Amino acid sequence: MNEQGQQILAMLADGKITPDEAARLIDALGRDEPPALGAAPLAPGPKPRPKYLRVSVLDTSAGEPSKINIRIPLQLLRAGVRLTTLLPPAVLERANRELAKAGVPIDLTEFKPAQLEELIEQLDEVSVDVEDPESKIHIFCE
Repeated sequence: MNEQGQQILAMLADGKITPDEAARLIDALGRDEPPALGAAPLAPGPKPRPKYLRVSVLDTSAGEPSKINIRIPLQLLRAGVRLTTLLPPAVLERANRELAKAGVPIDLTEFKPAQLEELIEQLDEVSVDVEDPESKIHIFCE
């Protein structure tokens, strides 16, 4: 079993996810794996939509290498945008103030699910790489 499958089983063992959630995650991993050696190649077709936003960081500034690898399902972003429609306006205004204090100029009252879909469609072409002598950061969709 690959590393991601082992992580899912560890989350299940720790009680962080239910058995049903673990099964769905493992099934999703199976769909993402490449075909076995000797399998017939797939016919070329349209490029699949990205499913994940990946952030990978390798930092060696503290002497010991530190590696961070985050895989965020884009479906989580979609669900978050839909949830904002359920929040009362006063909550959205307060969230906007806190975001502005943190330097994030986003107005949650104006953000619509259709805008997120446009953003996600453009993300499959985005790849950000930052390299300096002590760290390497890679952000992309897969």
